[in-house]
Amino acid sequence: MKKYVLSLILAAAALLIYNFLSAKEIRGRVISIQDGDTITILQGKTHYRIRLDGIDCPEKGQAYGNVARKFTSDQVFGKTVRVTWKEKDRYKRYLGIVITPEGMNLNQELLKAGLAWQYRDNDSVVLAALELKARQAQKGLWADPHAIAPWDFRRGQREKS
Repeated sequence: MKKYVLSLILAAAALLIYNFLSAKEIRGRVISIQDGDTITILQGKTHYRIRLDGIDCPEKGQAYGNVARKFTSDQVFGKTVRVTWKEKDRYKRYLGIVITPEGMNLNQELLKAGLAWQYRDNDSVVLAALELKARQAQKGLWADPHAIAPWDFRRGQREKS
């Protein structure tokens, strides 16, 4: 068991070092909140649409969608944040980790509050553990036994139209 835990810690440390070395950074003031996991920041005269990497919050019109949006707004709206990112998504949004002025990782805070799922294509051990802890404590959306993952909700919306 100790070897397994040590292996996980070493793997996480290696991943953090890799991410640190390959990531780019944007610092700017948050000027709008689209939803729980998408914000726009202004750096100088340039607008950057940021999609919080590794998580997926409920959509607008979905249970807890407005709660997640308000949580994000309360944490960062009007504040200067630091975003580390490595790539853009197909919508040209920067996939990033948002660090609040207080040094908190917004991506992780949303999971801790039970207001996001770990994105299904993300293999972060840290994010998985945070989601599991919120699920077990039935925090936020996990209090709803019929919570629908955002990707399933979106698929259902597309099928209706």
